[in-house]
Amino acid sequence: MVTKKSVDIEKEKLAKNMYSGCSGGSGSTTSGHLPAAKSSSAAGSTTAGPCNTVVSFSPGTMANSSSHMVQQILPPGQDAPNILVYKKMEAIVERMQTEGSGVSVRTVKAFMSKVPSVFTGADLIQWIMANLTVDDISEALHLAHLLASHGYLFPIDDHQLTVRNDGTFYRFQTPYFWPSNFWEPENTDYAIYLCKRTMQNKTRLELADYEAENLAKLQKMFSRKWEFIFMQAEAQSKVDKKRDKLERKVLDSQERAFWDVHRPMPGCVNTTEMDIKKAYRKGASSLGSGSAGTAAHSNPAETMAKTIALLKQKLDRRTIKVSKVAESYISYYEQYSEFDYFLSAPDHPNPWQTDNTEFWDAEKLGKDIPMKRVKRWGFSLRELLNDPIGREQFTKFLDKEFSGENLKFWEAIQDMKALPQSQIKEAAQAIWNEYLAPDAACPVNIDSKSLELARDVVKEGAAQPSRWCFDVAADHVFYLMKSDSYSRFLRSDMYKECLNGSKKKTSVKGLRIFSGRKDTPVIN
Repeated sequence: MVTKKSVDIEKEKLAKNMYSGCSGGSGSTTSGHLPAAKSSSAAGSTTAGPCNTVVSFSPGTMANSSSHMVQQILPPGQDAPNILVYKKMEAIVERMQTEGSGVSVRTVKAFMSKVPSVFTGADLIQWIMANLTVDDISEALHLAHLLASHGYLFPIDDHQLTVRNDGTFYRFQTPYFWPSNFWEPENTDYAIYLCKRTMQNKTRLELADYEAENLAKLQKMFSRKWEFIFMQAEAQSKVDKKRDKLERKVLDSQERAFWDVHRPMPGCVNTTEMDIKKAYRKGASSLGSGSAGTAAHSNPAETMAKTIALLKQKLDRRTIKVSKVAESYISYYEQYSEFDYFLSAPDHPNPWQTDNTEFWDAEKLGKDIPMKRVKRWGFSLRELLNDPIGREQFTKFLDKEFSGENLKFWEAIQDMKALPQSQIKEAAQAIWNEYLAPDAACPVNIDSKSLELARDVVKEGAAQPSRWCFDVAADHVFYLMKSDSYSRFLRSDMYKECLNGSKKKTSVKGLRIFSGRKDTPVIN
């Protein structure tokens, strides 16, 4: 029978085994701990035992400690894009931590407490300007900010990794957590860390708002194995409680700074992300070029085979769910099925399947606008403009609202696209003079960017314009008609009269599509 007491005993044994398994082989009772603040001015820059990196600072679970030890034994990736930057910054940090000539690290006494192994932002900036031949204080602040954003030093009371030139206290990060070790912590590691924080000192280690939200998301994500995560967090918490109080403060702050680098607060830059330009130059991209990329792929056949394989994978990768595609097809079919006379029979014999022309004759001779045709105008502005009668009704509506120049401008640009190339320049100048010039007879309202692009087309000395030179302005005007005029047209009495069948045809402009003399995209 499993009782709560037996579970607690097993947890205690697990914690002891993890703790003793790391500290047992060093021959020192302090192995597995960072040296206290008195014995190291860097507060974590040196280690006291061979297993110190696993027990004291493991950012993940104790169960993964063996993989972390392997990572420490193996040399880091020397071909990583940022390794040169890391080495330069680490050389500066090591100089800062040098005893005697480095930054002054001290333990500050506060009311009823001590703040171990800290230095002020002003001390840091002063050291940089004195030892790194930096004369400008803004440049020194920039360098300090880069070191902080990469996690080499951090403020003890803030999640935002920046440096101020004042009395704010900062602390150095332990080398175990330096970016050159190429940590890739997983979400389970982060969940254990946040869960452990909730078990410790509430006032000093209370979760920030964004951390509480992340914890809730992780708890939902790992709901099936949350008991295991909780046990790991509890075991680590029990080990931490056995340490010295000042040492525990240092370790907690260094672990928090590690996660501030790898899981930054909203609005902060994640410096652990790989720069795509550097990866491209190093040949990390499968389609990379350049000197380094060419050297990495000296065999053209192999490079081409990898490229083809990558492109095939992209073809197989769906950018939208099949269910969404099916819903779109079904919706389109339901909307247009009654207008497809191969699927639904018309009132008169289908002229495409028989020699009977009654369908066209009825449309041509009828005085009323068919309700099916009017109903289709409500699908989109394109459908309305593709129908000559619909375009005529929409033109009348725009004239009533004193915005008919928008449709005329859009139609003029569409007509220009159908002209031969020899007439494009003259047509573009005519459109400019009538609609866009400062003294235009029928000016349209477009944004300044579109107007500048149009002006570049017709200015003196400009190259031969293309038939698509006004497309940006045309798209802008079309969007205005679609979002404003078209929606009001559908609510107008004019459209309702057409939909009710009380509107009569007023011209033969829309009847030509049924005579067989002009091809249009819409046939009813």
